[in-house]
Amino acid sequence: MANGLFRKKSVDAILLEAEQGLSDGHGDSGGLRRVLTVKDLTFFGIAAVIGTGVFTAIGSDCYHGGPAVILLFLITAVACGFAAYCYAEFASTVPVSGSAYTYSYVAFGEIFAWIIGWDLLMEYAIGNIAVAISWSQYFVRVLSGFGLHIPSWMTMDYFSAHNGHTEALEAINSGKALATLDETARNAYNAWEQAPMLGSLRVIMNIPALLIVALITYVVYIGIRESKKTNNIFVMVKLAVILLVIIAGAFYVKPVNWTPFMPNGFNGVLSGVSAVFFAYIGFDAISTTAEECKNPQRDLPKAMFNTLIICTVLYCILVLVLTGMTNYAKFDNVADPLAYVFQSQSSRASSIIAGIISVSAIVVIASVLLVYQLGQPRIWMSMSRDGLLPAVFSKLHPKYQTPSFSTLLTGAFVAIPALFLNLDVVIALTSIGTLFAFVLVCGGVLVLQSRPNRPASRFRVPFLGGKYIVPVLFLAAMVLIVVLDKTYINDKVQAQPDSSQPGALSVVNSSPYAIESVAVAYQTAAGKQERYTFTNVPADEMVTVRIPGVDSIGKTTVDRSSIQSQSFRAETPGLRYFKSLFRAEGLPMAIFWLVVIIIVVLSFTRNLSLIPVLGLISCFYLMAQESHTNWYRFLIWLAIGLVIYFTYGYRNSKLIRGKQQGLR
Repeated sequence: MANGLFRKKSVDAILLEAEQGLSDGHGDSGGLRRVLTVKDLTFFGIAAVIGTGVFTAIGSDCYHGGPAVILLFLITAVACGFAAYCYAEFASTVPVSGSAYTYSYVAFGEIFAWIIGWDLLMEYAIGNIAVAISWSQYFVRVLSGFGLHIPSWMTMDYFSAHNGHTEALEAINSGKALATLDETARNAYNAWEQAPMLGSLRVIMNIPALLIVALITYVVYIGIRESKKTNNIFVMVKLAVILLVIIAGAFYVKPVNWTPFMPNGFNGVLSGVSAVFFAYIGFDAISTTAEECKNPQRDLPKAMFNTLIICTVLYCILVLVLTGMTNYAKFDNVADPLAYVFQSQSSRASSIIAGIISVSAIVVIASVLLVYQLGQPRIWMSMSRDGLLPAVFSKLHPKYQTPSFSTLLTGAFVAIPALFLNLDVVIALTSIGTLFAFVLVCGGVLVLQSRPNRPASRFRVPFLGGKYIVPVLFLAAMVLIVVLDKTYINDKVQAQPDSSQPGALSVVNSSPYAIESVAVAYQTAAGKQERYTFTNVPADEMVTVRIPGVDSIGKTTVDRSSIQSQSFRAETPGLRYFKSLFRAEGLPMAIFWLVVIIIVVLSFTRNLSLIPVLGLISCFYLMAQESHTNWYRFLIWLAIGLVIYFTYGYRNSKLIRGKQQGLR
């Protein structure tokens, strides 16, 4: 059984199948149409990378990271850049549909191929659920701006309505009026109160999300040419809007808003890793269209690098403009940051620009849906041709030459959950799934490089020996941990106003050490700066005080220099960090360091190539920044996939049953 699980596909067999038109359509209609050029592929990449992240999540990133969030975009771009090199080599070596699924089949064997194929379902389909929900939120706000209001119970998911209604009731019972609550809370309250009943169940669902997925699925279903033309139009609109924001916004930039540059420390910058990486994952979707490219071995690598360079430059400039126009602290709970920064300028010209941005976002975000709806069916086709999924998944439409069943199923898989799911959980799941795919692709290149009969390719990752460089970088990281560990407790202490009662201030100590004293600066409703000192804050707890004579508390900051605790100040530098790895929330980083140690040893003993090693480590590091609860969800998802594999895929695999050419 073990031999069957790790049986690999040969590149020659895969290419032979593609040439014979058997790879996806099993010879029934001559395969997919080869119509895509470098420009088309680059536009697909831009469509996927610049979308929801720009028009929604970037506001939250700016709030938590300040202007320094530009560093997160650069870090993520570098990590994706290393991965892009590895994707480019695989795309040039195995220029067929399947993306990381096919690459893992060549490098690691069938069980890993299935795992990454199942994982890509999380990336594409579940990622599109998040995009559909974001599009719906934007669409509803734009209609509201024109005086058109859709009933709230038709615009959100059940759980958001339930939780929002509960919070709104608590605020109302404490003496607040419904009209004084924020828009999100009011909508949730109204959705719950106004929802029609089906027996004892309230009917609450996100209808706009369902409709946009249905429309995009139709476009993808009727052909790659139609998808290409639609996407190219979307991207031109998108780039025009981004350039409008950058050029017009430059006239409103105030350099004073860039200070402080990193208001919440590096942890504040990294807090947005899920959302930022979610914005970047699109470049790998290009590889799923390999069998529809005119010259995939040449064009796929070019398009991947074009996408990363263009999008990184635009993101970084955009962050500087946004945080220069408006202070980072004002982006809290801002759903449409690009329009918001112009609305806050209070001029006729800026209001017009804000309106243009809001309307354009409807088109821009839809382009992300198109690319992912295009990618997922092609992954399923590749899995089907290998027998891991039923043959119907690889059936091509006789007229449109698109994977008809897989496309429709993808549409249903996205549209139905989009009616009911919450956005935050979906984004986190998508990011960790994509990072896992990147890790395997980088590892796959290391495996290919170690083979004496390495497959031929028109693009190869440049070899730079990591025998000494990787161990030196590891030692430098250990030194850096010891140096930075003195700020560990500081980063674990946060302050916040308590919204459940007026004039209440809380300090949260998420470190494993009790704190003797910490001073918190806060701002009253009148704008006056005050200071309160907390004493004896237990480990892993929140302490709340009611400040007499204060009705409302605004912005809060912790005086880091005031944090006192003998228990952690007496500890050996660096020890606190490594002790934190043995707590539940430290599990992802503990796994990361275990992987790093293995890679360091292999780099020294086998002189591994530096670029894929750095890609693997950097992507795994970003993966480790996800919460331990998100890791649990991810592992549960993979476990479900393995159950399906062993109940169907293993028994029906053509490779294992010896029914395919090129067995090893």
